[in-house]
Amino acid sequence: MWVCQNAAMTLSNKNPDTLVAIRSQLEQWAQELGFQQVGITGIDLAQHEGYLQKWLDAGYQGDMHYMTRHGLKRARPAELIPGTCTVLTLRMDYFPESAADPEVLLTQSDRAYISRYALGRDYHKLMRQRLARLAKRIEAELGSGQYRAFVDSAPVLERALAEQAGMGWIAKNTMLINERAGSWFFLGEIYTDIPFNTDAPKTEKHCGSCTACLDICPTQAFVAPHVLDARKCISYLTIEHPGSIDPALRPLMGNRIYGCDDCQLVCPWNKFSQPTHEPDFAPRHNLDNETLAQLFAWTDHEFETRLQGSPIRRIGYERWLRNIAIALGNATKTIEVIDALSKRRDHPSPLVREHVAWALAQHADQV
Repeated sequence: MWVCQNAAMTLSNKNPDTLVAIRSQLEQWAQELGFQQVGITGIDLAQHEGYLQKWLDAGYQGDMHYMTRHGLKRARPAELIPGTCTVLTLRMDYFPESAADPEVLLTQSDRAYISRYALGRDYHKLMRQRLARLAKRIEAELGSGQYRAFVDSAPVLERALAEQAGMGWIAKNTMLINERAGSWFFLGEIYTDIPFNTDAPKTEKHCGSCTACLDICPTQAFVAPHVLDARKCISYLTIEHPGSIDPALRPLMGNRIYGCDDCQLVCPWNKFSQPTHEPDFAPRHNLDNETLAQLFAWTDHEFETRLQGSPIRRIGYERWLRNIAIALGNATKTIEVIDALSKRRDHPSPLVREHVAWALAQHADQV
């Protein structure tokens, strides 16, 4: 168990300017590791805990049972990792400059739309390794301290922590927006028993009267500003939801087969976003501009091998085919589309067969 007070006492016997000096270097160290910003916050998330509980009570988490599995530890860092004093939160840009234009792609019904964060290699391992290296550098400078790095790997309220660390504000679309970088970035955290001075949170949310993100949502998943019903969100449906997708929502999903970026694409703050310089986030296997028919033809083996190291692989082959079947049902009717669906009509999976049958029915009355 970490003991924050012991860490503070140990450091008090050293030069009192040690932590201040390290804080002044953190930004440079983080940038050397590929991060664009670092902020530090305390562990009081009481305000966000109330919001989280209300959201869970409404059932908006759907099948994401992990949201309730750990109780309220998600909003209580010191219960997740006893002894935690402060949290370092870092962001890393991920928008791939080399990818096909996402807004154009969304108008091409025969092509697959995959969320921009998932076109390259999985960010979890890459960021966790970089965070660990940063923690070790801090430890080497201090000669003490305990650290745990997280990247979607534990119950952590990452956006709340980042907002309190002054890295931006939680917007109406529930994304964290940075006034100099938009929202196309990943977040990672380092929990530590080192009592760093914390950064001041942003005192104002700069969304103003804008409702572009709420209005553009294809399935109208936003119950209100700052409130997302995940059960209607396309990202949830294509990634987290394991079973049959509500037939009423299928036509609204368009060609989105993994995630959805619409609320970010229309956000005016993203004019300030910067493309990533991280090679691992560049598109692989033409995933930024491939036809639905081509992806639907992948065998189970091709899915496993081509998506090795990709975040997409976690949904499994069955959901992959389910999602593409819906997109093919929404595509303009062509010989290629009908042929692709017909070849999967007798697929062994009842889930796949159901969605293929629905897709074919969508085209049945089309000339």
